Amino acid sequence: MSSLSLDVLTIGNAIVDVIARTDEAFLAAHGMPKGSMTLIDEAQAETLYGAMGPGLEISGGSAANTAAGAASLGARTGFIGKVRGDGLGGVFAHDIRAAGVAYATAAATDGPATARCLVLVTADGERTMNTYLGAAQNLTAAEIDAEMVRGAAITYLEGYLWDPPAAKEAFLTAARIAHDAGREVALTLSDAFCVGRYRSEFLDLMRTGVVDLVFCNEGELKALYETADVDSALIQLRRDVASAVVTRSEHGALFVTKDAVVSAPAFPVETVVDTTGAGDLFAAGFLAGRTRGLDPATCLRLGALAAAEVISHMGARPQKNLLDLARENGLIS
Repeated sequence: MSSLSLDVLTIGNAIVDVIARTDEAFLAAHGMPKGSMTLIDEAQAETLYGAMGPGLEISGGSAANTAAGAASLGARTGFIGKVRGDGLGGVFAHDIRAAGVAYATAAATDGPATARCLVLVTADGERTMNTYLGAAQNLTAAEIDAEMVRGAAITYLEGYLWDPPAAKEAFLTAARIAHDAGREVALTLSDAFCVGRYRSEFLDLMRTGVVDLVFCNEGELKALYETADVDSALIQLRRDVASAVVTRSEHGALFVTKDAVVSAPAFPVETVVDTTGAGDLFAAGFLAGRTRGLDPATCLRLGALAAAEVISHMGARPQKNLLDLARENGLIS
């Protein structure tokens, strides 16, 4: 087995978020299901961008957010994802490296522009996302850095990668390399609409052991098993995958295996400003704890802490040093 050079390697869509406040009427007028993630083309992106209110541009992308969050907790992290060599591509590359994440995927010199996600945030903090995948969907298996994968304790993949066919192959290639090196593979189900598109394929990934650890929220879990009953879905989840983390918003989170269920409460938040990145940062905290060898309950608490920090402000990357916060709360010595 090769030596460990990274704690967590994440692979996903390299996206710059444009985040703006909105109201329910705007969502209804544009036919957007609240809380959803919808894929749009470049023309739709331009139209919606023109109709949105003033926006804040912040580097995002689910797996990239997780890498940045885990790095803030002191983990050695890397990210693989594709941008175009344009203005937004330069912003993304700068931001992820500035967060302490190893990033070496070559930018495309032609083809579609760097991906962007137009995030509309309502007064209750709920985010509705419209994503133009652009260059991100051109990530291929050839761009999976085998040495990075072999040297990472956990390779974490986002469910959104299942949308572009070439990226799907990259996903499977990374999982195979990781397992050949005796490493762990994690998958986030990303959102309920993503699960709706690929339910049978995600279940197959779990049941055949392509992934070892699954992250999801209750909505995604219910979509996965096509049920309104969380308890029955949990029973099935425990049969289908070695381990899983299920987030439950203000009700905390669960870590489940075939043999046990561990729970932890949510961290209190004074005001929920923007839920963008909550799941990404929860995964960051849990993975940072797991690679430190911490017990599942503490890993869940680290996830809850990271999620609480990110939903207290606009944007999906931490604004405070999460390692300092974790130490202040007695979670890491």
